[in-house]
Order: sequence, then structure tokens, then C-alpha cells
Amino acid sequence: MRAYFECEKEGCGKTYPLGQVVYRCERDGSLLSVKQDLGALQNQFALEDLRDVFDARRGRAVDELRGGVWRYKELVLPDIDTKDIVSMNEGTTPMIRAENAGAPYDAVELYVKLCGNDVTGSFKDLGMTVLVSEVNAIRNAGALVAGIACASTGDTSAALAAYGARAGIPVFVFLPAGKISTAQLVQPLAHGAHTLSLCTDFDGCMKLVQEVTERENLYLANSMNSLRIEGQKTIAFEILREFGWTAPDYVVVPGGNLGNVSAIAKGFREAIALGLCEKTPRMVCAQADAANPLYRAFKTDFAEFEPVIAKQTSASAIRIGNPVSYERAKKALLESEGIVETVSEDDLANVGAHFDRSGFFTCPQTGVALCALTKLLLREEIERGARIVVISTAAGLKFTEYKVAYHEGKLADVRSNLSGRKIELPANADAICEAIREIAG
Repeated sequence: MRAYFECEKEGCGKTYPLGQVVYRCERDGSLLSVKQDLGALQNQFALEDLRDVFDARRGRAVDELRGGVWRYKELVLPDIDTKDIVSMNEGTTPMIRAENAGAPYDAVELYVKLCGNDVTGSFKDLGMTVLVSEVNAIRNAGALVAGIACASTGDTSAALAAYGARAGIPVFVFLPAGKISTAQLVQPLAHGAHTLSLCTDFDGCMKLVQEVTERENLYLANSMNSLRIEGQKTIAFEILREFGWTAPDYVVVPGGNLGNVSAIAKGFREAIALGLCEKTPRMVCAQADAANPLYRAFKTDFAEFEPVIAKQTSASAIRIGNPVSYERAKKALLESEGIVETVSEDDLANVGAHFDRSGFFTCPQTGVALCALTKLLLREEIERGARIVVISTAAGLKFTEYKVAYHEGKLADVRSNLSGRKIELPANADAICEAIREIAG
């Protein structure tokens, strides 16, 4: 057994097999982490051989191990049988240099990792392929698991519904009524998931799904289940591979339930332990002012943490006031000398619109990350020439209502400084030419 659950509480050390349906330590109630036997992997492969194994899988045709997650199977679920893997070639998303964004970004080497260019339009696919594959293995081994359930602000439910449908496993999603976009709502419906719209916020849905999965024979799929972390950490491996197995100086991640910043940091830690790279980047976690409990804790040097009641924000996917993975994120930030920043609705919308003008089509969560980076650059807290990767967590097309509202000037607390306008003209060449001359000045 090269991978297993271990209690995260220091000094506990209690372990559980990955095939056991367990989310917290039975001894002290702490969350569990997946531990990899990296020593066994080093005994099996020399360093260059391991890189060659990962690289060789990229060019395969139809194969369970060709995607951006399962290419690194030995570091994800080394013991799973490939017949149990539920994959849709997720991962391997593009990383684009932001070359024409202007000041202050031209003082650094800036890249945007487009994790929204994935099967269901968000990075959540990376974790869900791992979790659903393990549940598939558990069911195929004879365990009585009737289905999988999650609470969601939209993207988690879409990913779980898609992968559950592919595996033929029933899915139940708990959504906060009226707090997710239409595109995010229709995805689980389209995949046949049992969609429960509840009169509460995400934190309320999270509380309910934990209670219901304890009472019913359902497997919990939220990021408190660290199987998802194992898929999401492969973002770090992808970044390293893009840079020839060298780490960037900073990685900026939008933060809601805080599983992603924890996962990416874990990926870099494991890469260092294996000798795949020499350093870990400083992690930067970005939050919206309306839901920023991690930022508030950061300002006290993590001496205090208090959940908040998350308020309305355009960045609905990170509208979370009581993040499950707070302790994991705290560890990731302390180990990497990380930074937490918070941003206003006005700033996140306009910075996102600025990057749209250079060819991106940013979701509001990515706007949060880009805006946090902007604030740090303007305050000169990030040095000139630094190599920075911003994690774009979802496709902008999942938030078209938000985009339309921005350009129509209808977002609350936002001055649409870069709104585009539609020009109504008669179907007449003379009128069109006149308009073009006017625009051109």
C-alpha cells in the first residue's frame, strides 16, 4: 500500500486505507490527508526515469493515463487498478504568457494557467476524477455505496455530476438557491444528478451534506475529503513541466473553501521531496472582501480564525465564510512564506475586464486573483522580474450573466470602467463606414 489516509493532527499518526469510507480521524475528529510513500517511488524509479514516465504518457492516444492527472498516477493513486479509473482526459490545460497587459504587469514574467479549459469548465475536474475513481473501485470491490453527494457553489456539482454520470454512479448535489449562475445550475441537471436547491448559503449546504452522508449510504465528495486534493495537486506538476521542472517564484490562487491552494502547495512539496524541482513558490491566496476569513486570520499572523457570514459577491464560487480546509491552507502559506490579499467588487471586476482586453475571458474568481496580484505589484511586495503564475479556476463562459451585467453597468458596487458598447446601425455601407471613421478618430 503506497498511499493511505493519515490524521492531520500533529502527533496522532492514525492511518486508514483509501478504500475505507472515512473523512475524519475516528480518534480525534481531525481531517485526513492522503500520504504517499515517496520512498517506495524513489526505489522504483530513478529521477530521470520518473520524468520520462510522466512525459511519455502525454503523447498516448485513448488511454486512462494520458490526461494531466493520471499521467502522474504513481503520485496520485498508485494502487488503483486502471480499469477503475474514471477519466475524461482532464488536465493538461494551457498556461498563457500575459505579454500585453501593460503596467504594472510588464515588470514581471506573468502567466495565467487556464484551469477552466477543462471538461466541465473548472479545475474541479482534476480532483473529481480521483475521488470518483476511488469510489468506483470501492463499489467494484463490493462496498455498499449508493451514491456520491456534495455541497457546491456551482463548479463542484458540475464536475461531480459529469464524472458520476460517466461512472454510472448516482449523484446528489446540494446547492444554495439563487446563488449560482444559470450555466452552473444547468450542468448537474444535464448530467442527470439529483439537484437539491436549498434555502441557505454554501456553508449551510456544507453542514447539511455532512449530516446527510452520515445518515445515508452516500459518499461525501467535498474537499474535506482529501482524495480531491490528490488530483488538484497535479496543477503543480503541470506548471513545473511547462517550465522544464523549475518552479515559478509565486503562484496566485483564488481562495474559497481553500482546498486548491492547499493542493497546489502539496504538489510542490512532493516534487521537492522527489528531487523533481529545487524550490517551492510563495503561495498567494486571494479572497473577495465579501468572504475573506483567511485574510482576516492572516492579518493576525494566524493567531485567530473566525468564520464569517459570507456576503454577496460576483465571485460566487468562493463565497464561503467557513472554509473546511483552513488549517491546510494555513500550513501551505506558513511553509511557503505566503501572502493573503483581499479585493473589492469594483476592483475585481475592472481588473478582470482589463485582462479581457488582452485576450483572456476571465471568470470573477480569476478577477479576484489578478486583482490581488495587482495590489501586491503596486505596493512593490513582489519584486521586479519575478515569474508568477495566476491560477484561472473556471471558464468565463460559465459567468455570462456577470459579464453582461458588467458591460451594461448593472453590477452593484462596480463602476464599469472598461465596458464595451454595442453600436446599432442600419444595414447600410455608408452608415457603417461613417461609424468606423468616427471610431478611428
